[in-house]
Amino acid sequence: MKNLEVNGFKIFNAIFEGEKSVEIENIEYPIKKFSSSGVKYVDIFGYRYIEQNRRKKSQWGQKAREGHKIMWIIKGRRYIARIMDGEYIDLKKKSE
Repeated sequence: MKNLEVNGFKIFNAIFEGEKSVEIENIEYPIKKFSSSGVKYVDIFGYRYIEQNRRKKSQWGQKAREGHKIMWIIKGRRYIARIMDGEYIDLKKKSE
């Protein structure tokens, strides 16, 4: 399991268990929220780990409203991976 995946699961669990922060490599990182949407996210090592916005009209917003737990891992403007209901999907492999 790669670091991205390991960190992803730690952050995924912290976000969906309502934690205020998450410990990665002995450092506490705050779980932040966008003031406009309330969407939770963590920025670490140039990556953004962000929960799916339930208000979005997309299929992912719909899934979140249905109760699925979805988090995205983004670097810059690229979606790197998705964790949904505890399953890690590497999105880089699909696009190559």
